[in-house]
Amino acid sequence: MEIGSPLLVGSKKIMLLGSGELGKEMAIEAQRMGVEVIAVDRYDMAPPAMHVAHRRYVINMLDKNAIKALVHREGPPDAIIAEIEAINTDALVELEEEGFKVVPNARAVKICMNRIELRRLAAEKLQLPTTRYFFAESVEDVKRACKDLGFPCLLKPEMSSSGHGHVLISKYDDVERGFKEALAHARGGSSSKVVVEEYVKIDRELTVLTYRYLLGNNVVTNTVLPIEHQRPEGVYYYVESWHPATVSEEIMKRARDYAIRLVNELGGLGIYGVEILITRDGRVLFSEAAPRPPHDTGLVTLVSTDINEFQIHVRSALGLPTPEVKLVTPAAAHVILADTETWAPRITGLEEALRIPGGVQVRLFGKPFTYRHRRMGIVLATGSTVQEAREKARLAASLIKVR
Repeated sequence: MEIGSPLLVGSKKIMLLGSGELGKEMAIEAQRMGVEVIAVDRYDMAPPAMHVAHRRYVINMLDKNAIKALVHREGPPDAIIAEIEAINTDALVELEEEGFKVVPNARAVKICMNRIELRRLAAEKLQLPTTRYFFAESVEDVKRACKDLGFPCLLKPEMSSSGHGHVLISKYDDVERGFKEALAHARGGSSSKVVVEEYVKIDRELTVLTYRYLLGNNVVTNTVLPIEHQRPEGVYYYVESWHPATVSEEIMKRARDYAIRLVNELGGLGIYGVEILITRDGRVLFSEAAPRPPHDTGLVTLVSTDINEFQIHVRSALGLPTPEVKLVTPAAAHVILADTETWAPRITGLEEALRIPGGVQVRLFGKPFTYRHRRMGIVLATGSTVQEAREKARLAASLIKVR
């Protein structure tokens, strides 16, 4: 493979569809390899990847023709990377049929965004263990499902990611409100269906970073040592992650097996974040998957491994190998969340946080406006043990405020 200089003839070029903090890290890794980066999102200035890309475009990410026209204008990118799921997936399918390279592939993005199709693939085709579930497209359907599953039960919109639209239902009187709320927060446009899931008591949660790369003419699938994480009760975004996970070898083995089976079925090249639940009664269950580097859980690899998740994804997108990823130190990550809605926020407390000795770092995403619980940055910490790293990350995060 040859990589020319960015902005000149012969350059390698990637296009990020979605330009958040994950895209920013991918853009940085791509630029370190001399790759030209185009960032695309639905609004200007705010997306962090636009701050570091060579070029940026603002389009309606649900407009199929807008996506296709932009890809053709850049003619063609060496890889189109789906950084978010809330995009027109039909555009990706058609571009792939025309010969463009979608990462990991158009089918994977489409399936992972659609909770119904993902559950059918994982539970019904691959026979991976999951929570009990029903599909529903009316209030009456949800009531019947909850009667069978028992209360509480969990509603997830058909088109969803990162916990958007997840609603916990505790009684029949909540069903209509919960159904409407789930549909109102669906990703990627209108949706009329939900997944109704058994509510389980969670003991542990894992992310298995599973990646596929080219080695000669063959595609190889590998995993990174699982990451463990937790979130407050009833909240669907992750607050704290640590690496390596503190579960048994047997649970790690099962989690990696589920992840490899799913990712090999989805195919393509690049990294997937496969989420695994360990219930209080000892079940190990597949939960969901992201066709890209996962959010807060995977950011810990910026300090925990010798090759982070973003570099893995960029390498695979370009057709380059990553034969092995090694854990170099126990590490933890803790998100920095906004409490209120405001423009031009100020981040305070950095001096106090960075006085903590021994491997504390802060990554601020540079978003120009906030809303309640918006991720504005992350604290990363290393230590001689996972517990030491977690304590440092928690303390540092507690000192940092979004004003």
